[in-house]
Formats: sequence, structure tokens, C-alpha cells
Amino acid sequence: MPKAKIAGSAKALATRSPKAAAKRPAKASPKPAPGGKPSAKPPATRMTLKGVMAALEEAGTAQARRTYTRHGASEPMFGVSFGDLKKMLNRIKIDQELAEALWDTGNFDARNLAAKVCDPANFPPKVLDAWASVPIGWLWGGYVGQIAAEGRHGKAKAEKWLAAKNDATRTAGWCAVGAMAMIDEATPDSWFADRLAEIEKGMKAASSRHKYVMNNALIAIGCRGVALRKAATAAAKRLGTIEVDMGDTDCKTPDAVERLEKTWDRAKASGYESPAAQERDRESMRTRC
Repeated sequence: MPKAKIAGSAKALATRSPKAAAKRPAKASPKPAPGGKPSAKPPATRMTLKGVMAALEEAGTAQARRTYTRHGASEPMFGVSFGDLKKMLNRIKIDQELAEALWDTGNFDARNLAAKVCDPANFPPKVLDAWASVPIGWLWGGYVGQIAAEGRHGKAKAEKWLAAKNDATRTAGWCAVGAMAMIDEATPDSWFADRLAEIEKGMKAASSRHKYVMNNALIAIGCRGVALRKAATAAAKRLGTIEVDMGDTDCKTPDAVERLEKTWDRAKASGYESPAAQERDRESMRTRC
């Protein structure tokens, strides 16, 4: 993985040629991601790295930069809203090589967009490890975990990342567990039951960020099926209230027992056998959020 290049503005990229690889047609996914739709082909006229960075810079706002900073993001960034990122995703579709080029800029907004336009089914494992190792705000681990869960290496990456010494990588590992619980039908429930036991054992000593993602993983595991709902609810009651320092934000840590009950009620009311089944019928979290 080449060392990340820092890009503060689109003008800085104007003197630099986009990666030659970005000029070649991207490979389309050979099969749908677990619980998702088949990867869309890129449009006939593809956006270049230079063009994307210029569009991101134009869409940035000072207000968004302040908001992202409070949520752990750091410079360089333009401050692009998720609504504008969605518009760019709709134009770019799927482009793994462009995604990697966007990541290499080091720009916060470019990396958020990279997580949306990448192709999980054709994602190089070593590149995924590199993405998981960098702390980029509170949302980033969820994106990387979702990419792993949608690809072919979800279980292997989750286990590897959970054993890592790097704090950001372990965060991505718990996010991968949560994403897998919702969309990966192949992994046995016993594997998720083991993760529940790890959550109970490690929650008290975990950092605020790990408590947050572990609590989210517990909720996701409880959304997988009836038996795991019962196990997750029992574990949540034993753990009690999870206190997380969310910094200068309005974010709150969900009460796992309450969230499980409400999520199951919504899924049943919509005709699904579980919240996980409902999630598998939706657009991927990383592209809709």
C-alpha cells in the first residue's frame, strides 16, 4: 500500500496526473454482495480523480467541516455533506480503482466517497487492512466493516482485526461483526454467540469508542434471529447502562434492550422475520448513509 498523499485542494492535484489505473475500465462485481444488490457498472464517461476532487472542493462548507471535526475528523477536508456525496455516488456508481485513488489523497471527504464507490466483491484484502488501520472519525469503522461484510473476506477480516493492537483496526473489527450479523447469512449463529461473550467480557475495560461499537455490535447480533435476540437482550441487561464519552456532539449511546425491542417491532410490522432479513432487503448502509 503506497504511503497516503495529502491533498488539501483540487488545485494541488491539477499538477499531478491521476493514477493511470483510473483510466482503465473498472471490473464489475461478478455477484451480488451478501444481502445487497449486484454492483452497478460505472457510467460510460468516468470521472477522473482530478474531476472528483474539484467537485468535492466546490461542495464543501465551513459548517460541515466544523461538524465533522467535532466527530473526530481531521484535515485535510472540504466538508462535503452526505447528501452531496450521494449525488456523486449516483454519478460514479462503482469504481474500485477510483476509490483507491481517492483514498490515497488522504482527504477526509475523498475517503468517505471512496467507501461508497468501492467494489467490495473485488476489494484487495491488503488495501482493506490499510483502510481499517486509520482512525477517520466515528463513522469510518462502520464503513470499512461494511465493506468487509459485503465482500468475500468478512469473517477472516473481523477475526484478524479484533485481535489487532491498533485501536482503529479493532474498532473496524467490531463494526464488521455488526455488519455481518445483519447481512451475512453464511456465518453460523454460534460464531456471533462467541462474539457476544467477548463483548460482555471486554465491555467494562474498553475505551469509549470501543464501548460504542461493541454496543452496536451487540444490538446487531440481537437482530439476527430469535435465539440471538434472546441472548443479546440477556447480555445487555447484565451489562446495564453503557456510558460513552461522545465528546462535543449530540450523539447518544443507544440502550440495547430498548433498541432491540423497537427494531424487532418495526421489522415484524413490515412483514419481515427479523431486522436482519429487513436489512438484507435494503440498500447497503455505506451507500445510503
